[in-house]
Amino acid sequence: MDPFTLIMLAVLAMLIFFMFRNGRKRQRDLAALQEQMVPGAEVMTSFGLYGTLLSIDEEANTVLVETSPGVTLKLHRQALTRVVDPVLAEDEDTSDTVDDTLADDTVVIDETTRPQFGERTASGTAASGTARPIDDRAAGLDDDTDPSGRDRRSGD
Repeated sequence: MDPFTLIMLAVLAMLIFFMFRNGRKRQRDLAALQEQMVPGAEVMTSFGLYGTLLSIDEEANTVLVETSPGVTLKLHRQALTRVVDPVLAEDEDTSDTVDDTLADDTVVIDETTRPQFGERTASGTAASGTARPIDDRAAGLDDDTDPSGRDRRSGD
């Protein structure tokens, strides 16, 4: 066999190995997710809706999710993408302290040199960041034509 054929077979073997490895990893993750899917768990759907899992119907492959008190949704089981971990509240002592490094890096903007909204600057642009002509004549338009060149008075 020539070396090129051996290299191609080695690459093919590596692709097959990684394909099976990824498939097994995906199955393990799915099994772990299904173990966490128990009534009372906080879940997120594939379309970003959060709620509490109320019940799972194995036969119909559906679940009941309560999104807010009194609002229950019946969804396909595969619409649940993850179980939301509860966020632990931080200590109140750490949330009240101010980081001194932030105070040193603050930037002060001088409002007297900053142009007002719509005010023209030396570069010819408005303060909103868009360049616009000052009037229609500067844009090359006369008073009776619109930007497409049609006569405004004719109504055509």
